[in-house]
Amino acid sequence: MDTGLICYLTGWNAPQTLENCAMSGELLETYVISEIVKSWWHNGKQPNIYYYRDKDRREIDVILEENGVLYPIEIKKKSNPNAGDIKAFDAIETVLKQKRGHGAVLCMAQTHLPITAEVDAVPIPYI
Repeated sequence: MDTGLICYLTGWNAPQTLENCAMSGELLETYVISEIVKSWWHNGKQPNIYYYRDKDRREIDVILEENGVLYPIEIKKKSNPNAGDIKAFDAIETVLKQKRGHGAVLCMAQTHLPITAEVDAVPIPYI
């Protein structure tokens, strides 16, 4: 979960190199997930955190479970997420048969914006 160590070991020591490397999306996901986990730990809690992917290739980067409700989170390296980015969120209700809470797309947007009534675009620095 140490993206700084990854960059050091790969020799990516300039922001431009990191931005343009083939693994930039994966590194962003790792950074965001580690920040989510750390925010729980710093509040004395252990997160119930999951990843979802099924045989139909529907994928949800992060699912946080609390009180029987699943909260989906997608992580995107773009500033304008749309409804297509969250289509896999429906799997929580249709496949997993669980209650779905309010979701988020953590992204490069400048401000918090709704994508739908149930999902918001949230700037990564907000975490």
